[in-house]
Amino acid sequence: VQLQASGGGLVQAGGSLRLSCAASGSDISIFVMSWYRQAPGKQREFVAAISSASTTSYLDSVKGRFIISRDNAKNMVYLQMSSLKPEDTAVYYCRKSRAGMDYWGKGTLVTVSS
Repeated sequence: VQLQASGGGLVQAGGSLRLSCAASGSDISIFVMSWYRQAPGKQREFVAAISSASTTSYLDSVKGRFIISRDNAKNMVYLQMSSLKPEDTAVYYCRKSRAGMDYWGKGTLVTVSS
């Protein structure tokens, strides 16, 4: 198993969750690590990414609320989610990628109640 996401759950609107992604198979420091999500009945969408140089990018609707980070020593990636909204409800997936290589983990479900 290359990637294992965890930390999802049920939270009220306005609450916070931290998702974790444990990576195996190779040193993540050379990979772009990212989070995607898929809401019921919708296509999977990009949420956040962090490059090997720790440059970050975000979906506009999560900017200022979500923070992606990485710990290369632990082969871990995190997504700190705050001020959660019902529209953030989705299965969240971790992705590890670089030229010629692309790995996805099983998702973790985040449900935000109103």
